[in-house]
Amino acid sequence: MSTEQPYAYRRSELVEPDWTRLPGWATVTAQEWADAQWQRAHCVKNVKQLRDLMGGLLEDRLYADLERDQAERATMSMLVPPQMMNTMVPASHDRGTPSPADFTAGFYADPVRRYMLPVFSDRRTDWASHPHASRDSLHEHEMWTAEGLTHRYPTKVLAELLPTCPQYCGHCTRMDLVGNSTPVVQKLKFDLKPVDRYDAMFAYLRTQPGVRDVVVSGGDVANLPWKNLESFLTRLLEIENIRDIRLATKALMGMPQHWLQDEVRAGMERVSTTARERGVQVAIHTHVNAAQSVTPMVEKAAKAMLEAGVRDVRNQGVLMRGVNDSPAQLLDLCFRLLDGAAIMPYYFYMCDMIPFSEHWRVSVRQAQQLQHAIMGYLPGFATPRIVCDVPYVGKRWVHQLESYDTVRGISYWTKNYRTGIELDDPEALERTYEYFDPIDTLPADGQAWWAEHSGDDAAAFEAAVAAAAVSRQASVDQLARA
Repeated sequence: MSTEQPYAYRRSELVEPDWTRLPGWATVTAQEWADAQWQRAHCVKNVKQLRDLMGGLLEDRLYADLERDQAERATMSMLVPPQMMNTMVPASHDRGTPSPADFTAGFYADPVRRYMLPVFSDRRTDWASHPHASRDSLHEHEMWTAEGLTHRYPTKVLAELLPTCPQYCGHCTRMDLVGNSTPVVQKLKFDLKPVDRYDAMFAYLRTQPGVRDVVVSGGDVANLPWKNLESFLTRLLEIENIRDIRLATKALMGMPQHWLQDEVRAGMERVSTTARERGVQVAIHTHVNAAQSVTPMVEKAAKAMLEAGVRDVRNQGVLMRGVNDSPAQLLDLCFRLLDGAAIMPYYFYMCDMIPFSEHWRVSVRQAQQLQHAIMGYLPGFATPRIVCDVPYVGKRWVHQLESYDTVRGISYWTKNYRTGIELDDPEALERTYEYFDPIDTLPADGQAWWAEHSGDDAAAFEAAVAAAAVSRQASVDQLARA
């Protein structure tokens, strides 16, 4: 029996992979790489651009696999910044130029590739979507109090300022609204102009003295012109009861060059100074899922924001199979964030039940096991909570469930507050709410039960589309009554 620790901590220095190893960037200078506009202009948006970048490194089968996924399964269009592309298979050329077969094998296995450039062979063919999958899986539209303003928690609101990002994650929980339409998903669109949406948000917030915390998101706030974001934040700071403001941006990792621009750094310092004078905490929440994504450029951006005066830079990752579903992967990521970039590990969300996400999702039981496995290694203040975002409930630590049918993979949850659509519901705090494990993780009798009680994959997807339409109409009806 082994007496070694299950996990061995080893501090590692951050490294920016050599982007010139990729044929399409063989002549790119360090000055170009550090330029935010260059990064935006050279994002990979389609298979042709990926071919041009990779030269002969990848075999044709990968491109065919990717094209089929984009045509038949993808809920998000392709958009990968150079900064993120460069962290895929980062050590591929350590021993010289690899063969196409070796590079392709490494590319298929890469955790960043698995969620940023999903291919058809990644997806499950037995249960590609859960029968209860939904485009708006968290029912955020139903809780809109103004277009794009979700009031789900008693003291907190979510402000979706825009529907775009500098990068599109394949597992995006807001796939019904964010990004370009794909062959399988026609995206919803905001009806109001941005200035009118923002005015409606502020009109609501000024009538809500119980709201103290605003998550400013989208999309990704890095896609908003700085002057527009600063204007929105300045207006928020004028509301006396707002005490916490959190800016949601994966781009702190995906395109750190944006946050290193002089205009952004100076603007963030102005906002932070005003916030500090008024006793308000401003923090940045980013989204990093793999240790290899934390590079010196990410460290530089995070520390620049801390120097500008933000209270914290925190990470909210997503727990996904094939990406970060082992204790070692989670701990490696957390230590790299904490030691290397001064980013606080905060949450790992279980991947939401959107269509075609079953190959990413883990069961509640596995999430509980992972939470247990990472305890005791990190400082308590930096030990992330693994949470399940339960529909109509909200974030719940994975051990907070009320009961759990592990055969059918159905967990039951309760809550201690009413969402905005339940203020007149006397039973909201008494009922239980369901969450569903991926069916392929269940024992044979559980899988057989689902096979008997659910329709085929196409029917499940059509049901998800219908559910999204109902959700959208509910938000429109609610706004009309306001």
